[in-house]
This record gives sequence, structure tokens and C-alpha cells, in this order.
Amino acid sequence: MGKMVMAKSKLSYEESRRQRLEENKKRMEALNLPQLAQALKTTSSPKPSPMKRTKPRTVEKQMVVVRRSSRVANLPTPVYKEVVVDRVMIPRKSYSSRHRDLSNRVYASDEARAEAMERAENLESGLGSDHPIFVKTMLPSHVSGGFWLGLQVQFCKEHLPKGDEVMTLIDEDGNEYPTIYLARKTGLSGGWKGFAVAHDLVDGDALVFQLIRRTVFKVYILRVGRPEDGNKL
Repeated sequence: MGKMVMAKSKLSYEESRRQRLEENKKRMEALNLPQLAQALKTTSSPKPSPMKRTKPRTVEKQMVVVRRSSRVANLPTPVYKEVVVDRVMIPRKSYSSRHRDLSNRVYASDEARAEAMERAENLESGLGSDHPIFVKTMLPSHVSGGFWLGLQVQFCKEHLPKGDEVMTLIDEDGNEYPTIYLARKTGLSGGWKGFAVAHDLVDGDALVFQLIRRTVFKVYILRVGRPEDGNKL
């Protein structure tokens, strides 16, 4: 009995399914869907559009004539050349073996400085007027730190070269020390430190500079607080 009921229900299900399929088919035919589907299958798919080939960008170069002022239009075009500036240089020397301990440095008093200057001026008078001469008192900046020696501006204008030169300093023992003279700054730069260190110059010493040749100074040193020095000519 149960088997008969199941078979009957199965037939009713199949019958209802067949009826739904028939109804769906009729609807598709009414909407003309089968013909549309067939048309879509037979129609070839559109070809993909080819990629556009971009031409390489070219930059057009043109020669442009530079406009010149009418005042100089007829003059030849200037030619610019690299100018090499020669620098005055001297060989470097090492003075490490003559290390100076400046921790106990003593600055000269006004009296001691004036006394050394007086002795230098007396020596200047004794040297005569055959060669240009001047006296210079030493300051801390001359004998330590920067080691720059500014000379008398008027003396430089009248007697020293107009451009940078190597000036030779000759001490009282005949030893020579090349230094660089900077004309625009009217002073001795490179090489002056070597002379100052070699002669243990200190604040208050007075130096007599005698120009015996165009680029050669004879230098006499009058030690501050030591009147016996500076007697060698």
C-alpha cells in the first residue's frame, strides 16, 4: 500500500515538472528568445580594437640668434676664455721640533714695549738712509695664533711690489726665510710664522725691516726687556 502511494506521488511530481517545462517553453517562444539566442551564437564576436601606436616624440631644436644691442651689433662677438690665476706659494716647512709653550705667555708692559721701540729706532738711525727702512713692534697676533704681519701701508705703496710676491727675510745671522707678501692686504702671510717661531718672537719685541733689494728685507730683532740684544749689524 505504501509503495503504491509513493509511486503515485512520484508520477504526480514528474507530471507537474513536465507541465512547468512546457509552460516555460511556450513563454520563450512567445518572447522569440530561441531565435535571439541562435543569432547571438552565429554572430562573430567583434574584433578587439588594435592598440594605437604612438609615434616617438621629437623635440625640434632651432638655432636662435641672440639679440645684441645696436651699439655693439657691428663689433665682433666676444670670446670668453678660462683665466688661470697664478698663486704665489712657497714650500711648507715643519716647525714641530720647535714647539712653543704659550701657556705661560707674558704680555709686554707699555714701558717695556716703549723701551724696545726706542732701541729699535736708535738702530734705525744708525743704519743710514741708503735703503728704505721701518720699525715694527710685535703684537700677540703677529707672534701667535693667526701669525699675520701687517706692514706700514705708506711704506708698501712707495717701496714694495704692486702685486703678490715672495719676500725673503734675512736675519742677523744671514739665514733666509721666504714669505708671501699680499699686496692688497699690505702684509706678510705664509712663511711669516716660520720666521716668528724660528726666532722665538714674543709680544713687545721690536723689529727693524731694511729693504736691501726689491723683494728682500734685512731684519734686526730688538728683544723686549733685553737691552743687550740687537747690537749685531
